[in-house]
Amino acid sequence: MCVCVSGSQQRAGRISLECLGSESCNCNKATGVHGGEGKGRGRSQGPGQRALQQQQQQEGAAEGERVEKEGDEREEEDRDDEAVEWSEIRLAIEELSPAAHLKRGDGDAKAAASSLPTLRFLALSHLLVRVLDKIGPTMAVLRLDVQRNIERLQELYLLDPATYSTLTGIVEKEVKEGTARKVDSCARAILWLARSMDFTAALLQRLEEDSAQQQQQSLAQLVEAAYEATLKPWHGWISSAACKIAWKLIPERKVFTGMLLGMGQDCSALGDDIGRLALLLRPFLDDIHSMMAKFRLDRLKST
Repeated sequence: MCVCVSGSQQRAGRISLECLGSESCNCNKATGVHGGEGKGRGRSQGPGQRALQQQQQQEGAAEGERVEKEGDEREEEDRDDEAVEWSEIRLAIEELSPAAHLKRGDGDAKAAASSLPTLRFLALSHLLVRVLDKIGPTMAVLRLDVQRNIERLQELYLLDPATYSTLTGIVEKEVKEGTARKVDSCARAILWLARSMDFTAALLQRLEEDSAQQQQQSLAQLVEAAYEATLKPWHGWISSAACKIAWKLIPERKVFTGMLLGMGQDCSALGDDIGRLALLLRPFLDDIHSMMAKFRLDRLKST
């Protein structure tokens, strides 16, 4: 009789080493489950079978090590990606880089830049909102204005992505229809979003330059200087007065700088990123302002 036959072993599908290879055993060798009694004592596992088992165990261990190594490499790559993705500045650099345009199938990078793609402009505008959020609730008025302009432009684009694929096409259409100068026009939305990007770029550049010169002006001073150079010339007295009140509630500089940093990034790397962003963003904004000037829309003001 098979020495390993028992109800529990049969249910578990087990087979003893003594039973393996026994000619007298009535076991189901295809499934490894005992099926009855035999007439003799089972033979022990042969050397060949033991060697095969050892080889299979070694192969399984090697495969496990390989899978674990690949998992560690993927985790490291994910951490590297997060270090880039979590910084709004680096996201903007990626959005503006010529290599990224070609990778997405935009064709010639220079031609893609000159056409002023609507989607790229919207992506940068959303990043602008995130930067304003880091300054804090004091920028709520400007942030709300930016958000409304984004929504207006986005809604138009979604109506017909092919027709409204470029900023130039949108402005041209509104100029022909005679609606470009209206308060709720997309031409105005484009103009004010570009001006808000001017403000953000000016603020970041002043932050980087001040750090390099170790002057350490307060964030409120840097924000006010950037505002004076970019937005104030186009704001009426109501908007200007609201901004002056907001400057008094701006957080400390180190708080803002800390939130701008990407994961694993230091202040030196942040300064390098700001410099790269300025080089890429300035030509893009200059093209927008030139396009608006072509249609004589560059001098529009708010109340």
